[in-house]
Amino acid sequence: MDRSKPPSVVDNPWQGLRRYTPARIALGRAGISLPTRPQLEFQCAHAQARDAVHLALDLAALEGELTRAGHEVITLHSAAADRQTYLQRPDLGRRLDDTSRHRLEDRRRADAARDGGQQGYDVAFVIADGLSALAIHRNAAPFLGAMLAELKGEAWQLAPIVLVAQGRVAIGDEIGELLGARMVAVLIGERPGLSAPDSLGIYFTYAPRPGLTDASRNCISNVREGGLSLDVASHKLHYLMREARQRKLSGVMLKDEAAAPRTMTVHRNFLTDC
Repeated sequence: MDRSKPPSVVDNPWQGLRRYTPARIALGRAGISLPTRPQLEFQCAHAQARDAVHLALDLAALEGELTRAGHEVITLHSAAADRQTYLQRPDLGRRLDDTSRHRLEDRRRADAARDGGQQGYDVAFVIADGLSALAIHRNAAPFLGAMLAELKGEAWQLAPIVLVAQGRVAIGDEIGELLGARMVAVLIGERPGLSAPDSLGIYFTYAPRPGLTDASRNCISNVREGGLSLDVASHKLHYLMREARQRKLSGVMLKDEAAAPRTMTVHRNFLTDC
């Protein structure tokens, strides 16, 4: 008899599957209800998800970290003035405020004066808080490090890294167009789940411009410890960038057919392996 559990708790016969997934399965029961421990764990996860949504992005700390790594950084703000407005008005999070837009317009003119308007940028990396600043705090800078290692030795003209407070995915379209970037990759905090409040999403678009729909983007999701690793995510984005540059498209017309990197660990599938 297992004396660590009250005798009223009845195990679920699928309990052995829990070691394969963080999903809430096979929790057992106490009468017709959940046992106390799974119920408390659920309430804790729900609180962590709510906290992730409302956590403010520490722009100064992130800008300092990226600057110390040798990156030029531009810090902007969406048209959503504060977090409450951002959550209630998704449309405002998809575009820049006037000050930020004018700043990028000035930068575009300065770039054009310097190089005659001939060069431009191949890709702009945009970091936005989205619905989880926690995901950005934990994953954005490490992912950029892995991504730039993938690009090392190749001829890519990179725009300054753009940080956006209160930003949504589509804000990258306006930023990419204003900077004159041929591609944009938006790193954004995904909507927290009850087992992953720190999941980073990456949305890639070729020829960004305002008015595009999600059909024009490729998404790499669940980038975090315990999810998709930084190495695999950067490998996938590198593939999409190379294909987009050659084929001049993205979104539903561009499939992720990247082979897994050699360093990727392949795990057994308990559903198919004997």
